[in-house]
Amino acid sequence: MNIAILSTYFPRECGIASFARDLRNNLMLCGEQVSILAISDKNGYYNYPPEVVFDLEEDNRDQYVIAAEFVNTAKIDLVFVEHEYGIFGGNNGDFVLDFIENLEKPFILNTHTVLPSPDFHKRRILSTLGQKSMAVICMTHRSSELLNKVYNIPLNKLYMVHHGVPIFEEKPRDETKRIYGVEDRPLVVTFGFLGPGKGIELGIKAISFLKEKYPDIIYLVAGETHPNLRKKMGEAYRDFLVELIQTLEVDNNIRFINKYLSIKELGEVLYMADVYLTPYPHRNQAVSGTLSYAVGCGRAIVSTPYDYALEVLAGGRGLIANDANPEELASLIDKILSDHQLKENLEEKAGKLGKTMTWPQVGKRYVSIIENIMQTEVERKVF
Repeated sequence: MNIAILSTYFPRECGIASFARDLRNNLMLCGEQVSILAISDKNGYYNYPPEVVFDLEEDNRDQYVIAAEFVNTAKIDLVFVEHEYGIFGGNNGDFVLDFIENLEKPFILNTHTVLPSPDFHKRRILSTLGQKSMAVICMTHRSSELLNKVYNIPLNKLYMVHHGVPIFEEKPRDETKRIYGVEDRPLVVTFGFLGPGKGIELGIKAISFLKEKYPDIIYLVAGETHPNLRKKMGEAYRDFLVELIQTLEVDNNIRFINKYLSIKELGEVLYMADVYLTPYPHRNQAVSGTLSYAVGCGRAIVSTPYDYALEVLAGGRGLIANDANPEELASLIDKILSDHQLKENLEEKAGKLGKTMTWPQVGKRYVSIIENIMQTEVERKVF
């Protein structure tokens, strides 16, 4: 089958771009032919790989119609629309509706943000996309409930599929720590794009509560400032974090890797972690690719209580605070660092789930969904 994915795409630095590339690669491994309709921002020129067959400027409304017309006449059987409000142009990304209104091919909607209490406009966008789609894929059971109850998408259209995780090369913890210059030191890790709403300040404050008991503790924050944020605000958020570090006198306990990490580097950073910390401050975080990766590597995880963490870390697969409280996060980190058996148990339970979330497994699930809905469509046309 010939499939197209409408999404941001590598080399644009974006979490959904990484997701789309992984999805394409694993659909291809299952025998599908997959091309990309890439969404570019107005400030970026990207040297896209050959699989990109259409380059769409996110703020150019006319191009959404042109992209749909391109698909209509191309050898494309099905489109995946990767939906996140912020990657499309218009008011809350509503230009994507122009693409859908003019599309004559079936499409599947992949939801990356499902808000429990959206404003009218955001709800209308996602409801319209869902109702016009052949199927809607989400990444948690909670999102599936919201899509049905809040966005009025029929249950028979909804499929839950885990966020895919790359197959990382497992690295020995102590040896990798030595390479990174943190040998014999307790190591807490967070990775991902930096920006307000990521809660890195909560992690830094948590470390300030731990430094007396663990004077050599390191909190490694790996990842650059989100490119879109950097264009608007420069490094204001990182500067705020640096000022906080100095105020709390934890200069010797915090390290940054200020770059976009390759899969190899991500594996190294994750496998050397004693604790993976996911400190989102807002409850309504529907999906976290970074948490998925930590689960995939079988890490001992401490988290604030947001929707995705509550579901993925249920059943003792991680320790979850009652609130986004740095002192409580510190207490949970301490539990793991002071109890080797607990640490091993958490790693084992997370790793067991992680094995079911690898991209080859997820890719097969996507193919199964595609086959199911296309067969249903054929039967509907016949009868």
